[in-house]
Amino acid sequence: MKIADLRSDTFTKPSKRMLEAMFNAEVGDDVFGEDPTVNKLEDKISALFGMEAAIYCPSGTQTNQIAIRVHTNPGDEVICDTDSHIYRFEGGGISYNSLVSARLIDGDRGRITAKDVYENINPESIHQPRTTLVSLENTSNKGGGSCYDFNEILKIRKACTENNIKLHLDGARLFNALAESNETPKQYGEVFDSISICFSKGLGTPVGSVLLGTKDFIFEARRVRKVFGGAMRQSGFLAAACIYALDHNIDRLVEDHKKTKAIAETLKSCNYVKSVFEPETNILIFKLIDSVTNQMFLNELDKHNIKAMGFGPQHIRMVTHLDFTDEMLNHTIKSLKELNF
Repeated sequence: MKIADLRSDTFTKPSKRMLEAMFNAEVGDDVFGEDPTVNKLEDKISALFGMEAAIYCPSGTQTNQIAIRVHTNPGDEVICDTDSHIYRFEGGGISYNSLVSARLIDGDRGRITAKDVYENINPESIHQPRTTLVSLENTSNKGGGSCYDFNEILKIRKACTENNIKLHLDGARLFNALAESNETPKQYGEVFDSISICFSKGLGTPVGSVLLGTKDFIFEARRVRKVFGGAMRQSGFLAAACIYALDHNIDRLVEDHKKTKAIAETLKSCNYVKSVFEPETNILIFKLIDSVTNQMFLNELDKHNIKAMGFGPQHIRMVTHLDFTDEMLNHTIKSLKELNF
């Protein structure tokens, strides 16, 4: 059996049909706005979310960092959760790229509330940075794929509107959240000033993310993308994979979520597990007992051709995806039951 790689949903490989779509893509020079497949992707995702425009970029880190740069001025402050991706996993880009500071909120598994926002908006003062941006992450990576209650998002939107603050969504795995809710992409498009969507995670493409917003916002985003070195040329080959993913890989996300929950149920009865974050989507985080280190656990998994990721002291992360088959699931469950420390 192939290695069951649960380190991340970024380990997926393009399917044969996705590769065919890439191979057959019509391309041009995107920097000149002349790549028809990139233009088609940007129009398609904009229409899906009911937003005016989009820009295709190499990564979700870049789309997030572009959004922060466009929404803020040097010396401003962004409100976000302590465990948010823009703060923890983007190389210090908030301060490096935009010269802004972060007001960190200890939320609930990566989720903050409107009350948190109201309480952390700085007053207009020469002594404090201007609060100009709130950034949410849905689903939350460090929160174990946790999802926002959309009603809370609406309350956060109200807080931002009342205080002239922009609202950005790191929606790297937003389609995973949508698969578990009654909301639609257009509802999110109505609420946020900008949205970042990643295609190389749950949607299974090799490269790429998009940033959504108004036409004026995306015009400025193109300037920043150029400065950040993210302007690609015949990127339609990559955009074709994203179009294929939108058409074929969204509805199947619930299959990944079911597999995550099956693994979680198994782990709850394992004597080497101290606690399990209740999974909502495709990310599973659990804590090992004190006598079992991350490396001890990962070494045992390797013997069974299973890979996972250490995610902090005594914590392990597993992420299901479209390349994690039913056979791999059964093998993983069987192996976890057999582990003995």
